[in-house]
Amino acid sequence: MTTRKILASVLASGLAGFSGLALATDVFRLEGYGAISRGMGGTAVAHDVGPAGMMTNPATLSLMQEGDQIMGGLDIVSTDIEVKNKNTGERVSSGEHASNRGPYAAPELAYTKRFGDWALGVGAFAQGGLGTEYGTGSFLSRAAGGLNTGLDNSSRLLVLNIPFAASFKVSEKLAVGGSFDAMWQGLNLNLLLGADQVGSLISSGRASGTLVPVLGGLPDMRGAHFSLTKNQPLGSGVDAWGYSGKLGMIYKATPETTLGASYTFKSEMDDMEGSATLTAVDGIAGQIPLKGKIKIQDFQMPAHLDLGINQRLNAQWTVAVDVSQVFWKDVMKDIKVAFVADPSAAVPAASGGTLNILLPQDYKDQTILSLGTSYAMNDQLTLRGGMRFATQALRSSTLFAVIPATPSKHLSLGLSYKFSPTSRIDFAFSHALREKMSNSSLPNTSEPIEVKHSQNNATVNYTLSF
Repeated sequence: MTTRKILASVLASGLAGFSGLALATDVFRLEGYGAISRGMGGTAVAHDVGPAGMMTNPATLSLMQEGDQIMGGLDIVSTDIEVKNKNTGERVSSGEHASNRGPYAAPELAYTKRFGDWALGVGAFAQGGLGTEYGTGSFLSRAAGGLNTGLDNSSRLLVLNIPFAASFKVSEKLAVGGSFDAMWQGLNLNLLLGADQVGSLISSGRASGTLVPVLGGLPDMRGAHFSLTKNQPLGSGVDAWGYSGKLGMIYKATPETTLGASYTFKSEMDDMEGSATLTAVDGIAGQIPLKGKIKIQDFQMPAHLDLGINQRLNAQWTVAVDVSQVFWKDVMKDIKVAFVADPSAAVPAASGGTLNILLPQDYKDQTILSLGTSYAMNDQLTLRGGMRFATQALRSSTLFAVIPATPSKHLSLGLSYKFSPTSRIDFAFSHALREKMSNSSLPNTSEPIEVKHSQNNATVNYTLSF
């Protein structure tokens, strides 16, 4: 096992916690990092959210107190996802049907040190992802002609971020910061495409390779199923390393008003690679599995620009507003799949064959408005609340049941309690309001579907200063 794979396993173990379902809320991104930000609607560009600030605007580390801080915490997401077949009325809910999916639990870890005009930090955070589990017996597992396949439909994407951050106080009013972020992402996917979906991909030029005529030559081809998954709590069928980075600044316009801005660069991830099985489903010949190697090519996290303002109304009450533009259009046009069958394939005509597929996504850029407030009841207790509204990045015509990253409206509340001047616990709860989206278009669905998706997120952090 290579050093990078060992490190990935350690990070996944630490950050995927108790199980592996990674459901994000702003498409594949969590709606804030750390309980302070989460409790205030995800705002974090222009105020001190503690060590987790390095995930949004590294310059906010200059707002922290002198000395060292260690933050440890846990982020738990539970989801409610239902898919309806609009032709038959059948419904299936995403649930815990396998050991590598279930409620998402991921620790948040960070260390910071502020000395003089400098502040430094390092952390490890689950940046986001998505996950579904529909099992093997629903209408999603039926191929063309109503053929029950017993094949799984599921997904799990986990994106981990390891920022190395620094901030410098240029003057009493201005601080600048930046970070280099090591990143790892892993994907599990089980996806059945009906014959009509496969035909649509071929006719539109989205499927190519030497396996296309092999599939077309089957006597009664009903569909094709991709399985690139490890049915383990921490395993990923394909994974990759990469990097990104951030630049940020804060400016104190007045003693009560702080402005902030940050820019996160598009990730530079290697292709996700691993083993996979392509199963051809035929009404006469049955199921024909072809083992091989697969790549998910150029799967990137988007750049985003964040602007914020924090206004202290009095000694107890503060409000914050962030506006973000997330450039999904640049990174999520297609999901690019490249499969190569093993040379020893059971079907001689498929030996070493290739299949390249472009699954259309065509995401739109996303604008997000975050509103937050905090009120210090006394020296020990601070209460928080927030709202978050985002435009929809997904298009209904390219919606997949296994990629229902649709929530766009959130409500949140939180609190902090200081046990001592150096010891504090922060808690936040956020609710993603139910979002409904339908798709009746090939190639991403055979049957017209309606997807409903809501979720709850609880975050708790403990911070020790010394």
